Amino acid sequence: MTHQSKAHIRLLTPADARLYQGIRLEALQAAPEAFGSTYELERSYTTEQFADLLGRSDVFGAFRSADLLGMAGYRTQVGPKTGHKGSLWGMYVRAAARGQGVGKMLVEAVLAHARGRVELVQLSVVSDNETAQRLYRACGFVEYGHEVHALKFNGRHYDETLMAVALERPAK
Repeated sequence: MTHQSKAHIRLLTPADARLYQGIRLEALQAAPEAFGSTYELERSYTTEQFADLLGRSDVFGAFRSADLLGMAGYRTQVGPKTGHKGSLWGMYVRAAARGQGVGKMLVEAVLAHARGRVELVQLSVVSDNETAQRLYRACGFVEYGHEVHALKFNGRHYDETLMAVALERPAK
């Protein structure tokens, strides 16, 4: 971190809906190619819909005082054949907080949350986003695939790099 106070990470709750709504919409505008959803779709969601999402999702927020600096979501896959895998999704750090370790703290929080729940955490990242890929590699992720034309935005296709990190097996 810089001279500023260190960020702290915590799970967001429905009470954080307005903060989450703000950063989510900012992320969708700032990096539309990086998300499966769009600003145009989610700007129509009410704060109550964002609160509902937070009530049923594991979304981590990075805070400095009351300021939400970044976010990252986690979900466990469902089913007897895929329940050993989890996904990191919706990762975003505000421009002013980049380069201060906030992204790494968020990824590490997701991985700590996933340990004991799953054996593997997967993610997809736009292949052109080398900065994000460097962060994920620094946190132990390795590339295992490449999806051509994974997303399409404003007539342009974006490939995605598929990455995963193996965790210790959860206790039975």
